[in-house]
Amino acid sequence: MTETNRPAAAPTEDEPDLLRDQFKQLLRYRRLLGAGLAVGLLGGVYLGISTADTYVSVADVVLRAPTDDPFNPSLAPDKAINIGSERQVALSSSIAEQAAKKLGVADKDVAALRRGLQVTNPPQTMVLRFTYTSASPKEAAKRANGMAEAYLFKRQEALDVTRTKMVKGYEDQRDPVAKQLDDLAKQINAMPAGAARDAALGSKTDLQSKVNTLNNNITKLQALDMTPGRVTSPAAPPSAPDGPGIPMSLALGAATGLALGLLAAWVRLVFDPAPRSEGDVARSLRAPVLGYLPRDKTGGGPLLAAGEADPRLSEEYRSVAFRLAYDSRFADRRRLLVVAPRGSSETAAAVAVNLAASFAETGKDVLLIEADLRTPVLASQLPTDAAGRPRWSQLTSGLGNEFGGGSGESEWPDGRQLVVDAGESGAFDLIPGDRVRNVARALTSPRATRLISEADSPNSTVVVLAPPVLSYADALALVDRVDGVLVVCDPRAVHRSDLSRIRELISGAGGTVLGAVLHSPLPGQRSKRDTSGAGAARSPQAQDPGAAGLPLPGEGGDTVALRTVRSGRR
Repeated sequence: MTETNRPAAAPTEDEPDLLRDQFKQLLRYRRLLGAGLAVGLLGGVYLGISTADTYVSVADVVLRAPTDDPFNPSLAPDKAINIGSERQVALSSSIAEQAAKKLGVADKDVAALRRGLQVTNPPQTMVLRFTYTSASPKEAAKRANGMAEAYLFKRQEALDVTRTKMVKGYEDQRDPVAKQLDDLAKQINAMPAGAARDAALGSKTDLQSKVNTLNNNITKLQALDMTPGRVTSPAAPPSAPDGPGIPMSLALGAATGLALGLLAAWVRLVFDPAPRSEGDVARSLRAPVLGYLPRDKTGGGPLLAAGEADPRLSEEYRSVAFRLAYDSRFADRRRLLVVAPRGSSETAAAVAVNLAASFAETGKDVLLIEADLRTPVLASQLPTDAAGRPRWSQLTSGLGNEFGGGSGESEWPDGRQLVVDAGESGAFDLIPGDRVRNVARALTSPRATRLISEADSPNSTVVVLAPPVLSYADALALVDRVDGVLVVCDPRAVHRSDLSRIRELISGAGGTVLGAVLHSPLPGQRSKRDTSGAGAARSPQAQDPGAAGLPLPGEGGDTVALRTVRSGRR
C-alpha cells in the first residue's frame, strides 16, 4: 500500500446534504409514520362514511334598502345596510322560530333546526347565502327556503314597524300645529283690517309651512318601497351527497396522516440524543466516518475476520486501514489508539485486531498492544505462537531486568510477546494485557512509552487497544503517545453529547480523532446507551475478578478467559 500525505477529508456543512440526511433519518421512524398513516386512513374512512348521507342545499337572498326611487344611482345600498349585522340576524333564534312555524317543526326541535343552517356573505355583494345541511335532499332544500323566507318576513316586519313609528312621530308633531293653525284662521276671520290682522296672517303663513313640511315627510315615508329583498336562487334538492366520497376521503386521510407521521417523526428526531446517521457522528467528532461494519450473516465467527465465510467484513476492515494509511496525521509515525465510548469494548477489540492484520497484509511490521489491563482477553482469543521469534525482539533483548525478568513480581509490560497468525494476511505481534495493581502507573511507565515508540522504526505500525474512554481514564493517559484515535461505536447506543465529550477530552489531552468506525448492536444486547458514569465499572466481575472465580496475576494464570469475542457480534 502506497502512503501519501493526503489527510482524510473532514466533514463539510453542506446544506443540501444535511437536508437529505435529515429526511433519511425521518424515514427511520417507520412506526411513527405507519401510525400516522393508519390514523389518517381511519379518519378518511370516518369522513367518507359520515358524509355519505349528508346533503346540502343553498338559497341566495339579495338585500335592498328602502327607497322612493330605485333607479337613483346615487343611492348606495351598502351604506344603508350593515351586511354583517344582517348575517347575525339571519342566524338568530327569532328567525329559526319563525321558520319552525312555517315548516311545522316542534318547539323542542328549534335548536336542531338552527344547527343545520349556515349563513355566509360572498365578498363585495349584498347577498346572504343560506346553506342548510340535512340527511334528506328534499328536507335540506325545504328548510333552506324556509329559513330564507322567514328571514325576509322578519326583515319586512321590522321595516314596516320602523316606518309606522316614524309616521306616527310626524303626525304627533303635525296635529298640534294644525289645530293651532285652525284656531288662528278663525281669529283672523273675526278680526278687522289693520296691523293686528296683518301680524296674524304672517303667523298663519308660518304655521301653514310647518304643517306642509310634516305632511311632505309623512307622504315620503308612506311612498317608500319597503321590500326587504328577494330570493334570487331558491334552494333545490341536491342530486348527490355533499361528502367527498370514500376514495377521496381515503386519499385526503392518507395525505393528512402521512403529514402527521412526518411531524411526529421530526419531533422525535429533534429530541433524540442519539446520532441516527454517519453525518451526525462525523459532526459530533469533527472527523470522518471511516467505515460501517456490516452485520455478520454467518451467525458469528472468530475474533480475527480473515478467512471468514462472509468476506464483506474483511473488506470493510481493509477499507478502513486504507483510509487511515492515506491520512498524513497517521502516515508519519503510524501509532493508532482504538477505543469505544463506554460499555462493552468487544467490537473495539475486533477492530484493533483486524486493522493490525490489514496492516500486516501490506508488508508492515505490526505490533498490537492490549492496553486494556482491566479485562484482558486477546491472548486467549487469538491464534498465538510464543515459540517463534518476535519481530519486535529488539525491544526485549538485554532488557530482561527492566521488564521484571530478574524480580519476583512481574508488571505490565513484562516482556511477554506473542505472534498472531492472521492466515493469508500474514502475522503480527501481540503484547497481551495483564491485570496489574496500579493501571495508571503501568500505562504511563517508561516501559510502556518505549513500547509504543517502536512505531518510529521504518515500515512499522503500532495499534493500541484501550478501555472505553468515558468509563476509564486509561485511554487519555495514552493519547499523547499516539498519533491518532479511532473511535468504535454503535450510533444507536451512544449520545451525540458523548461523542462531543470524547472529542473534547482527546483534544484536551493533546490527541487527534482520526475518525470513527460504526457497527450494529451486538446480538443479545439492547440498543441502549450505558448510563454508567465515567470511572464506573462495567460489571461486578470487572471490579472484583476474584468474585467471578478468575485467576489473578501470580495465581497460576497469565490470561483471563472471559466470554468469547466474536466478530459476528457487532
